[in-house]
Order: sequence, then C-alpha cells, then structure tokens
Amino acid sequence: MSRISTDEVKHVANLARLAITEEEAEMFQGQLDAIITFAEQLNELDTTGVEPTSHVLDMKNVLREDKPAEGLPVKDVLKNAPDHEDGHIRVPSIMD
Repeated sequence: MSRISTDEVKHVANLARLAITEEEAEMFQGQLDAIITFAEQLNELDTTGVEPTSHVLDMKNVLREDKPAEGLPVKDVLKNAPDHEDGHIRVPSIMD
C-alpha cells in the first residue's frame, strides 16, 4: 500500500502550479512513496547526544571590520555622471 495517494500527488502538483496527467500522477505516486520510505529510515537512527545543526559544515562569515573611510572626491564622481548640477547627480523624474 502506498503512503501517498494520487489525489495527494495531484494536490502537491497543483500547489507547485504543475499540470500533470493521470499517468504522471501514478508514476509520481510511486516515486514519492519511495522517497518517503527512504526518509523514514532516518527515524531508525539513534541521534541521542547529537546536537542539532543548521549546516553540516562549521561555517563562519569572514567580514572585514566596518570602519569609516574617506570616499571619492565629488569632482571625480561627477566626471562619470551623465548629468549633474551644483555638485549633485541629476536623474530623470519617476513621478509626474
């Protein structure tokens, strides 16, 4: 007996916005049942003393210290601006 019905397969397909035929629903029913059976094998493992993890590798962010620094001179920034006025970059209006 399958752990998942074809109606449940169709429901999952609908949630994923997938259109599947009756034949595909039956095929996916078998495949999903095999996946569920394999996943249930994990319940047989003794995990006492194993701490929960969010990632299998010990990962750390490597970020530089956030220190204020001198920016580019305004004159150099305005050289690359296609349109500027009074030390400000002009951009097209997005509102009427």
